[in-house]
Amino acid sequence: MLSTTKTPLAKHYYKLVLLVFSLLFFLVENGNAQQDAQYTQYMYNTVSVNPGYAGSRGHISIAALHRSQWVGLEGAPTTQTFNIHSPIGYRGVGLGLSIVNDKIGPTSETNFDIDFSYTLYTSAEGRLSFGLKGSAHLLDIRFSELNQYGPDQTLEQDIHNRLSPNFGAGVYYHTNNFYAGLSVPRFLETSHFDESSLSTAKEQMNFYFITGYVWNLNPLLKFKPTLLTKVVRGAPLQVDLSANFMLNDKFILGAAYRWDAALSGMAGFQISNKFLIGVAYDKETTELGSAAFNDGSFEVILRYDFITTKGQVKSPRFF
Repeated sequence: MLSTTKTPLAKHYYKLVLLVFSLLFFLVENGNAQQDAQYTQYMYNTVSVNPGYAGSRGHISIAALHRSQWVGLEGAPTTQTFNIHSPIGYRGVGLGLSIVNDKIGPTSETNFDIDFSYTLYTSAEGRLSFGLKGSAHLLDIRFSELNQYGPDQTLEQDIHNRLSPNFGAGVYYHTNNFYAGLSVPRFLETSHFDESSLSTAKEQMNFYFITGYVWNLNPLLKFKPTLLTKVVRGAPLQVDLSANFMLNDKFILGAAYRWDAALSGMAGFQISNKFLIGVAYDKETTELGSAAFNDGSFEVILRYDFITTKGQVKSPRFF
């Protein structure tokens, strides 16, 4: 029988959520703005935004994701992500590598990230991880592909593989059924044009808060609501809410809502306790979502966990 009594952890969780939302709204009010790559299946791609997640699955984990946004719209964003992370021999240490390629119109960006995490054991189930992320950012802008209706000296030379370093940090807490994380993947607000230029391309800090909980409704059915909140100065607050059901540790079906932006459907199949495939479809709720503009957004993710088990086979973890 389920108990409705709040545990001390639940009380702290509610306080944490309230504190984070207060911080995020403050940043929005006081904060101009370019955002990191966007994902609907963020719950399977946490290491891309929070280095504290590196190694938290307890074994080597590899994931690859492709996203085509606003299909049918010329120059629409496409994103490819690859990451691998694992705990290493030293107790509590995790390492990871992520590569994110994001293309929008004549602009291509690639981030190469190295993630380091250190985990503290707070209880029999609780793990608190602190992460650092080191990044190398490559930027291409092909001004020659733009339709210019008049000469503009600031758009005469293309940008080829402009390299800029960056770093980020994150904190991530999880138990067998609950997780929450707060992170800033990139702290440096790098400008990619000369100060004298009339135009600037400036990276902004993106603040992420992610959380979720897995309820075992019965021996065959799990329910997982999740939340991702992203804040970048000068852009609207982004809130992603999702709910997924997992049947028999195999079949996943869910839906998501991106506040004031899109509705999404998600499905997944745990082919084995090691191999997961997931797909998602987004339909814009804004005017951009009209069929005259695009056919929605599609996303697919593949994840493989190098699980070594002795005796009883582990059930796949739902986050």
